Amino acid sequence: MSKNLWSMIVPVKRLSLGKSRLASAAGAYRGELALAIATDTVGAALRCAAVGDVVVVTEDPLAAERLGGLGALVVPEGPVPGLNEALRQGARYAAPRGLGLAALQADLPALRPGELEAVLAGAELLPRAFLPDRAGTGTVLYSARPGEVFAPAFGGASRDRHLALGVPEISAGPVPSVRTDVDTLADLKAALELGVGPHTAAVAEKILAAHTR
Repeated sequence: MSKNLWSMIVPVKRLSLGKSRLASAAGAYRGELALAIATDTVGAALRCAAVGDVVVVTEDPLAAERLGGLGALVVPEGPVPGLNEALRQGARYAAPRGLGLAALQADLPALRPGELEAVLAGAELLPRAFLPDRAGTGTVLYSARPGEVFAPAFGGASRDRHLALGVPEISAGPVPSVRTDVDTLADLKAALELGVGPHTAAVAEKILAAHTR
């Protein structure tokens, strides 16, 4: 398991803009679902033995209050928009601690601290590395050891983009809870099968109940 501590950087969109592909399924619960998923993700990351701190980058006041209350350091987005710019902004706050930097998607409601620790143990073996999502096209985590350039390339087909940039995949065995990001209703159901955190479970119950009426 991972011995060295990491600073996790978690970007959180404004809740009204989050989970856009779940908008029709979530309906009035869209913002509540986005906050619940981020809460369970950050909570699990904070409980991981290999994590020294969690830096949340957000402009949403409700998300800032909730996630800061869990123990995360909440910082504002920088002047340049975009996911990767938000991650670099978080890295600027985390870098002075001298820990490894790991960008983590905020939509991992089934995240298990032990599985995240296994992923970070694999990341220790490589200067920079990434973990693809369950679909095998995107990225859920990008890491850079202390002293290495932190240059994440999230968005779209980011697995191929990271590979093209010479960033290798992390070998960590079966870690489904880390790879199951939630963008669609099918993703949410897959996460529920793994077992999600309490905040996501409560909101998902309301959403699924609405779909069975």
